[in-house]
Amino acid sequence: MEASNRDPQLWRMAKSRAKFKSHLFTYLAVNSLLWIIWALTDRHTGGHGNRYFSTPWPLWSTAFWGFGVLMNGIGTYGGFGRSRQSEREYERLVRQRAEGSKA
Repeated sequence: MEASNRDPQLWRMAKSRAKFKSHLFTYLAVNSLLWIIWALTDRHTGGHGNRYFSTPWPLWSTAFWGFGVLMNGIGTYGGFGRSRQSEREYERLVRQRAEGSKA
């Protein structure tokens, strides 16, 4: 497809979704590696001296980075009705412009 035939809005959406998929893949790959490292090392001490209960250290990157990936996905795929809100706002602005040009 030639660049001149592209719908600019669809092109932005496609780039945003491709970027999100890349981010998700990176998140899954890196966190999988961190959990494997944790599983293969001495995870019972946890660095806190309590060998019976310790929080796995990869949990922090998985949880906080995962929250970021989740929010990115919601924003990318128009969660919480965001795309419909954008369409309504766009239509309102078009109406305002049309009314302003009539005056």
